Amino acid sequence: MTGPRAPGGPRAPGGPRAPGARTGWGAVRPWLVRTGIAAATVAAYFLLPLDHLGPQRPVLSWVLFTVLLTAVAVLLLRQVRHVLVDRPDSHPGVVISLLIVLSVHVFSAAYYSLAKQPGEFSGLRTRIDALYFTVVTLATVGYGDITPRGQAARVVTVLQITYSFVFLTAAATALTTRMRDMVVRRTDRGGRGGR
Repeated sequence: MTGPRAPGGPRAPGGPRAPGARTGWGAVRPWLVRTGIAAATVAAYFLLPLDHLGPQRPVLSWVLFTVLLTAVAVLLLRQVRHVLVDRPDSHPGVVISLLIVLSVHVFSAAYYSLAKQPGEFSGLRTRIDALYFTVVTLATVGYGDITPRGQAARVVTVLQITYSFVFLTAAATALTTRMRDMVVRRTDRGGRGGR
């Protein structure tokens, strides 16, 4: 028979688990949910009727684009705030990753819809092309095989670059800070436990 967990130390074998610790299905389920959300985002991008947006419904297209980007920006800033105030019950690594996936698909949908207007893009015809162009722009690679030609396409491209620079960089910086702090805390606990 073993004793309970010592304060600040590891749990003794056979002792009670730390509050909130998940095991078995409880540990796997959150990852399945998050993977399902990411997969649903990708599936929605390929299945939603984006052909009905763009030049046929310009006002609706711009409103949807603005609302979705604003929502993602607000959620990203909320995650940054959670990191800055060191909120223990938040999971910024997972949430920020999902929000980045969502923002990439929002821009991809915008590019795909804009490409329906003649003269806006050169080389962009399919949803894969739009997704590829979004990732290439995000990575600042710029192969030149797809180029924004029209004013609206250039505005959205500049917006994506600015959006990535401001919101995604802030989120990545906050996430890096959180991870560094977690490593420092674990190192400190390990150093104290060995004394």
